[in-house]
Amino acid sequence: MMETNLFRVGLTARFAQEATLYDSLYLARVSRQNKSLYTVITEKAEIMAEVSGKMAYTAYGIDDYPVVGDWVMVDRLSGQSGNAIIHQILSRTSLLSRKAAGEPPQLQPIAANIDTIFICMSLNQNFNLRRLERYLAVAWDSRAKPVVVLTKSDLCENLSVRIAEVNSIALGVDVLVTSSINPEGYSVALPYVSERQTVAFVGSSGVGKSTLINCLSKEQKLTTTETGENDKGRHTTTYRQLLVLPNGGVVIDTPGMRELQMEGADIAKTFVDIETLARTCRFSDCTHQNEPGCAVRTSIQQGLLPVERFRSYQKLQNELSYQGLDSNRREKKKIDKMFGGMAGMKQARREAKAKNNHR
Repeated sequence: MMETNLFRVGLTARFAQEATLYDSLYLARVSRQNKSLYTVITEKAEIMAEVSGKMAYTAYGIDDYPVVGDWVMVDRLSGQSGNAIIHQILSRTSLLSRKAAGEPPQLQPIAANIDTIFICMSLNQNFNLRRLERYLAVAWDSRAKPVVVLTKSDLCENLSVRIAEVNSIALGVDVLVTSSINPEGYSVALPYVSERQTVAFVGSSGVGKSTLINCLSKEQKLTTTETGENDKGRHTTTYRQLLVLPNGGVVIDTPGMRELQMEGADIAKTFVDIETLARTCRFSDCTHQNEPGCAVRTSIQQGLLPVERFRSYQKLQNELSYQGLDSNRREKKKIDKMFGGMAGMKQARREAKAKNNHR
């Protein structure tokens, strides 16, 4: 039986200390999930596990169950006498999640205890700045550090232009450019996958996540397929899984997402340029529609702020504000938002009238 040093699968002193609070239980990390069954890595083996009856009974939502990357406390180190039982999930340092389909909408955890999120986007027809903004907002909200990874640079004829476009919206975020056609094409990613670091890979299908992970691991750990017609990606990864790299770093591969519905998002960090402008508007409740003294509209008119970026900002704000509301409350909120911009105009008229009267 092969023993595992848990520090090689991302264990830190913080989790090791918290684990000492639970007597007669053993520390393990979730490496795979298949519905109600899990694969966990203990110091003795990688074994199957399931949650305890108490955990299932007290769970309020999906996020109360283990997810890939979680550190958990189990009742055994090996699977010789059956599946291990997960009794406790240790406090998460980060949680990447999205909104699950269905009504009412629920949080769908993707991966936990991540240090860095690689947002992968290929430099072919998959290139989409608005989608990237959505991924950045979700990544910032997870409390992990986002890094944009541009793949398939060998397929891009205007590389410098594309990089400039990404840098203009990925403010405060590292941007890496990779290619799989030569051995050195992935080396820029190596510093982020060092020992005790956990990196999650997210992005659309076919952008090259699995190929990049294979390059980093120096072996064919994941199956890859050729890109389909019109550069449309094909699904390769069908479930989330945690893999250990030769240098001790840990990566979590996730299935490609056709659409990323947001459960939570950090709009302020993703659109820090617009948020900074908004603080200089004449009215603190400016909706950036028709109010006088709007710094955001002025910046758009001067060509300093792309109108597409501002519309994306508004769209994500609206999407978050309507979450959890029934149809009647959503309609009321839309009406309030529609007429909210009139408040600033009325105030401006009152000030102008008072100024004329004073004269």
